[in-house]
Amino acid sequence: MKTTLCFLLLFTVEAFGQSSTDELVNLKDLIPDIAVDLKYNTADNFLHQKLYSTDECLLAMNAAQALRRVQDSLRARGIGLKVFDGYRPRAVQFLMWEILPNPIYVADPRTGSNHNRGAAVDVTLIDLASGQEFQMPTPFDWFGPEAAHDYMNLPPNVIANRALLRDMMEQVGGFLRLNSEWWHYDYPPARPLPLVDFQLK
Repeated sequence: MKTTLCFLLLFTVEAFGQSSTDELVNLKDLIPDIAVDLKYNTADNFLHQKLYSTDECLLAMNAAQALRRVQDSLRARGIGLKVFDGYRPRAVQFLMWEILPNPIYVADPRTGSNHNRGAAVDVTLIDLASGQEFQMPTPFDWFGPEAAHDYMNLPPNVIANRALLRDMMEQVGGFLRLNSEWWHYDYPPARPLPLVDFQLK
């Protein structure tokens, strides 16, 4: 895996001449009350290893603004978002592909993931007062049919929670779901952004 990391070139955001709408921004700067729990900054993920060196979550500006609309709409109901992942260095994508080369769950790093553009976010719902996560079909990074949006062998409240997250992300934020993962959402206007590979510090 170290060999994979060594040959990858690191690029800065400035190298792509990004404008204000597509620059990568810290979600906490734009949405101070959003909860952030970057799973790849811990060993609590399918790789069982820490891959990030910070809990700072970045996202393309236009995607972050869309996510703020979702948080604003949820806040009035005492609900908020918790983010598991946003921008992901492409080097990490190569590591993931080495371990699980299955395009249903891991994007091929040769073409890149929308996470590598800051155009995708992994989220769940929380109670704002307690910080407790809503019950969802599976834990984050669950690679099985139970994580899919069309999996229905679930308690009614879990189906309702998944539907609430989906409706808010799609109808309010303009995101699109990934059918195989209830937590993953892409922001289509950010999909044309370049793949970026700078390390989170």
